[in-house]
Amino acid sequence: MQNRYLSDRVINLKPSGIRRFFDIAATMQDVISLGIGEPDFDTPLPVIEAGKRSLEQGHTHYTSNAGIIELRRKLAANLERLYGVSYHPEDEVIISVGGSEALYLAATALLNPGDEVIIPTPCFVSYQAEVYMAGGVPVEIACRMEDNFDVDPARIEAAITPRTKAILLGFPNNPTGAVASRERLLEIARIAEKYDLIVMSDEIYDRLVYAGHQHVCFATLPGMRARTILLGGFSKDYAMTGWRIGFACAPQELASAMVRIHQYTIMSAPTTAQEAAIVAIEDRDESVMAMVEEYDRRRKLIVPEFNRIGLPTFEPKGAFYAFPKVSVTGLNDDEFATRLLNEENVAMVPGSSFGAGGEGFCRASYATAYEKIEEALRRIERFVNRL
Repeated sequence: MQNRYLSDRVINLKPSGIRRFFDIAATMQDVISLGIGEPDFDTPLPVIEAGKRSLEQGHTHYTSNAGIIELRRKLAANLERLYGVSYHPEDEVIISVGGSEALYLAATALLNPGDEVIIPTPCFVSYQAEVYMAGGVPVEIACRMEDNFDVDPARIEAAITPRTKAILLGFPNNPTGAVASRERLLEIARIAEKYDLIVMSDEIYDRLVYAGHQHVCFATLPGMRARTILLGGFSKDYAMTGWRIGFACAPQELASAMVRIHQYTIMSAPTTAQEAAIVAIEDRDESVMAMVEEYDRRRKLIVPEFNRIGLPTFEPKGAFYAFPKVSVTGLNDDEFATRLLNEENVAMVPGSSFGAGGEGFCRASYATAYEKIEEALRRIERFVNRL
């Protein structure tokens, strides 16, 4: 198709760096992928059974635009149990098709053409693209390994202009595994209040934290519930990536605007996935804690080994990613990842795919079997030793 049929917005949309490496790896034999950003666990059996019952009982019709009220009530109750933040299920909770749609709804509801959104990087690859597709302008500020990839509030404040509308945060972080400290988040909250900004807080990895670290829900900070759009989902915590079930919680005025967009673009999230998500919440912590324990075991393998091999690696406190600094080899991140895949059949994702703050690093997911991680590390060491 000739470009004259395409919108300028789509023509200028950058392809995902993650997808490029997945597509190449899919054509090769004996590839160990450390690139995939989803749990390697199956969805818990009680959740699968709930999905089957939903289909068998003929629950195959649309739901309310905002989602099944029972799910919204249980989700709100769970957030209050975990973090002490209270949302009204009837008009402040939206069930979406994954966390990515929740972000799309938030950005589209908030942004006028040219409005700026400050995004600390490295970050999830969709952040800049979704802001851009909503007509906004993503403004990246780089986080540094020397600061444990925590956000520097001074850099956020320095980036604010009269067009700044919002700040977009993602903690625990993909791709670094960083967990934002309460002290830093309080400083960001002060900035948001001072400049009257909305904070879109993507907390989809909220339950995947290690070594005694605690996730801080941004909406619980003083004065922040009124200016926070809380984004989350079931993909990471409950191993439900393919079910495509996410959510957003926000003050009624913002939530109502997001539902209006949702009803015209999606109608409602899949009924079967919604009914399965109810059981996922009812399962409470058992399945989540089992996954966290295994991820932590892998984390304790991959991080020290990267450092031993000579790739300096920050100790991740959350999510399921390590982020080794590969520029010490003399290669940039794209060269390192490309050669590693071609020469040793190990797939990692160049850090530059995650924004300017990721240049010189590669993302390695430890959401894969322990034995495969061991073999991947042997291949990586062999590759590094040849350089």
